[in-house]
Amino acid sequence: MRKTPRGTAAVGEDPPQGGPGIEITVLRDRATTRLPLADRRIRALATYVLSRESVRHAAVSFSFVGRRQIATVHRRLTGVPGPTDIVTLQHVRWNTGAPVVGEIWISPEVARDNARALGTTFVDECRRLVVHGVLHALGWEHPEGDGREQSPMWRRQERLLRDAARRGIA
Repeated sequence: MRKTPRGTAAVGEDPPQGGPGIEITVLRDRATTRLPLADRRIRALATYVLSRESVRHAAVSFSFVGRRQIATVHRRLTGVPGPTDIVTLQHVRWNTGAPVVGEIWISPEVARDNARALGTTFVDECRRLVVHGVLHALGWEHPEGDGREQSPMWRRQERLLRDAARRGIA
């Protein structure tokens, strides 16, 4: 790791960036499946979602990890065993003016499997997980199972993805 003016970055990665008051950190486990999004695109997409949600101050970290690592995080934070595609830890804001702080873990390996099963591309699934994780960090929730894709959070996620794509973000 090296110190940068705005935080820390993994060796060989771009330093964290976002807008004024927004810090997005991207860390990758080099042993995992290659991610089809560059760090700058992940940061741009996360910053776009934060700005559309009227967030001016935030610190959000993305950690891209393998299947075993995500299973460990999943069990520790939710009590549910086994791997998943994404886990988001939303830190409670002590007041409405406090920055949004969130930690997001994504498994590219699980995301690739899900993309195949859902008939979508690996790139689109990774973009969806970035937006999904940011929305969870902001407090959005959805039901598990049936009804998930009809939930307000899911509809918001899909709208943000379409708008970002139209603007050439990520």
